[in-house]
Amino acid sequence: MTKKERALNAVEVLKKEYPEAVCSLNYSNPFELLVAVRLSAQCTDARVNLVTPALFEKYKTLDDYCSADVRDIEKIIYSCGFYKSKAKSIIDMAKGVRERFGGIVPDNIDDLITLNGVGRKTANLIVGDIYHKQAIVVDTHMIRIANRIGLVSEKDPKKIEFALKKLIPPEESSDFCHRIVLFGRDTCPARKPKCDGCPMDFNCKKIGVK
Repeated sequence: MTKKERALNAVEVLKKEYPEAVCSLNYSNPFELLVAVRLSAQCTDARVNLVTPALFEKYKTLDDYCSADVRDIEKIIYSCGFYKSKAKSIIDMAKGVRERFGGIVPDNIDDLITLNGVGRKTANLIVGDIYHKQAIVVDTHMIRIANRIGLVSEKDPKKIEFALKKLIPPEESSDFCHRIVLFGRDTCPARKPKCDGCPMDFNCKKIGVK
């Protein structure tokens, strides 16, 4: 089985297992997703979703964020950890979007990664979820599982991103990434993966993971 065939099999298996592929972070506009993803660094999505309602209620527009007192944002997001750097990033992101992109969150990775606190993982999430373009979000789940099921033999996130873009159909890429996260949480965690009855069993056995 080629890597392309293995990837297509994985896409179909995960579509059956997780027909509803959605982002686990709550948001109502592109900038709110940027903020939520920034808060999720070194923090669970569940915790972020507890914090963002108050933040999004108080700060509704880019102008609100641009004129915000960083100490106020720090207080609201404190429980997400690294609150000082995250609060600064949020304000800087807002200023960058307003001043350099006319108030519109960019629709491409090259522009997105020029914003403070935005890396390729975040940029791909925005490109895929907001603009519905080809995007591969390489988080810890993707790194682990893509290696386990034989799609890559690589740990570098950027190399994995580009490798998977050649294997996963563009129209499936964003949903595939969300499904990988769900699969990683439910069945294939870093420790003690639930191999018995795993729907990806056919892949792992063939590459000698088990």
